[in-house]
Amino acid sequence: MLLTVTTVFQWRDLLTFTALMGGGAVCIEATRRLGMPAGVSRDLLSAWWLPVALLLPPVYALFAPIVLQILLQVRVRATVIYRRVFSSAAIGLAGCTASFMFHWFVEDPRALSQGSGSTIGFAVLAALLFSLLNIALIAFAAHMANPDRPWREVLWDRESVLLDIVELCLGVTVSIGCGLNLALLVLALPPVVLLQRSLLHAQLQAAARTDAKTGLLNAAAWQREADTEIVRARRTGDTLALLIIDIDHFKRVNDAHGHLVGDQVLAGVAATLRSQLREYDVVGRFGGEEFVVLLPGADTDEARQVAERLRTRISHMAIPAENAPIKITISTGVALMSVHGDDLIDLLAAADLALYRAKELGRNRVCIPAVQPPPRPLPKDPTLDPG
Repeated sequence: MLLTVTTVFQWRDLLTFTALMGGGAVCIEATRRLGMPAGVSRDLLSAWWLPVALLLPPVYALFAPIVLQILLQVRVRATVIYRRVFSSAAIGLAGCTASFMFHWFVEDPRALSQGSGSTIGFAVLAALLFSLLNIALIAFAAHMANPDRPWREVLWDRESVLLDIVELCLGVTVSIGCGLNLALLVLALPPVVLLQRSLLHAQLQAAARTDAKTGLLNAAAWQREADTEIVRARRTGDTLALLIIDIDHFKRVNDAHGHLVGDQVLAGVAATLRSQLREYDVVGRFGGEEFVVLLPGADTDEARQVAERLRTRISHMAIPAENAPIKITISTGVALMSVHGDDLIDLLAAADLALYRAKELGRNRVCIPAVQPPPRPLPKDPTLDPG
């Protein structure tokens, strides 16, 4: 409220704000037919929010995300309102803080168009501040929603860092062009729209490979990845292990606590698997309460150690429920390439047999199928020896 009272509204600023929001609206409409992937998705709307923070008084940065979030809710995908409200608040707070920082050092923000090195440097610093604050707020909310998820997963990965850099560059570039002449937004719009469409298309492709409840590879995508690794291991002669993991008595969880809590259990197990495995291990949800893991380069001892570590970690998990936290255990079957089979079907069959054995022995354990020794050759009958 204080910002609104102390801000002197000028027609030039209102026109700039309207033009930038119009650019964001065109971006949204141009990509609307593609749809948006489920869950948390990324876009390039910072290319419009950041110029608002740099070129206009801070109060405009508070209102900019509200306008575009309403448009996303109405025109693209309706989601629960509190998510839109939180997103608007996080972006608005980050943008307003970055705007205060930039205007503190730069009296006339339109000096960006003059190409001054110091002004552009302050703009980059403000953009970094905007990005860091926004990421921190979103990561905090994601961690509170799923405390078992490691901070490193909700903060950054290589792709998100690259995308943040692209957003920063786009936002500063659009700000400079807008400062030169508002009509230059017409030239900035096509490349931003193209980048936005490419980003959404890549996310939709990734979503088609991903299980919605756990974020792991779905069965079809996991099988393709596993086949590729098996062919590579067969060619190089490397070792390889396959695990089938089953949540013990998962039906009891659904019956006693409901399917929403059951989904939290699945998500918690998936998060633990990701945190305990290497980046190049192939992890997927096979269906129901079963998960599959391919361990390239693992021999018998390493596969057993990994399986036992996963079993221990998951047994220490506590999934929040109404009455008391839910404790779960897993049973795991292990199969080794060139020991229990040479292709995916054989390995899955061997690991499934071992999993069945683990359940028979009381669950909450790891089993590896016994290898049948090769048949011994029959002794020669001396009466048939022609010599």
